[in-house]
Order: sequence, then structure tokens, then C-alpha cells
Amino acid sequence: MHYKLNEFSSEFRSRVIHDGQGEILTKSFFRDVSKLPVNFDIWELGPGVSEGIHVHENESSLEEIYYFMEGEGIMWIDEHTVPIVKGDVILAPAGSNHGIQNTGSFPLKLVILWGEPV
Repeated sequence: MHYKLNEFSSEFRSRVIHDGQGEILTKSFFRDVSKLPVNFDIWELGPGVSEGIHVHENESSLEEIYYFMEGEGIMWIDEHTVPIVKGDVILAPAGSNHGIQNTGSFPLKLVILWGEPV
């Protein structure tokens, strides 16, 4: 058995994430069928929209990988501000303060994978 989804036929969900500015469009894949210990989403941030700076420490210590598919912005990781563009991949280690913001004029689109490190 296999499962097939399509980014363009699935609906985006709009929500504020970690007290960021504006709403992020999110699309989750295979959460109800995958047994892998990771989550897989596509996010789209409009100009000026951000995921608020946060750390995963109390509920679980998550590690996150961000792959930027379109647009430009910045990512905050601990005390660093890192410029991001299409093709960049950033690892936010467990316990790090991190967040992202679209600083461009067009949508910032990314794939995010996250789960508890082993």
C-alpha cells in the first residue's frame, strides 16, 4: 500500500505560529498514516510575516530542519541573525531559540521537518 498527496490539491491552514506577526499558511502531510518520528509540512509566509522566536524545551526538545524553496528572509538562531534565500537549508538544534521572518516582497515558502532527536 502507498499514499499519495499533492501540494496543490491539499488545503492550506492559516495560523499564527509562536506569537509571530501575521498568519502562516501551513500544509501537513501524512500525519495520520506515517509511523516516522518526524513531521513534514510546507509553510508559506507573506511579506512581513514571521514565526515568533521560540525554544522547544518544556513540551519536548524538538530538532527542526528548514528548507527554503522560494523567497527571502531571515532566521534567528540563538544570538545569530541569518539571511535566507531559495535553496538554503538550516538546522535548528534542540534547545535553540529560533524563528523566521519573510523580509522580501514575495511569499517565503519552505519545507519544515521536525521531531524529537534520538
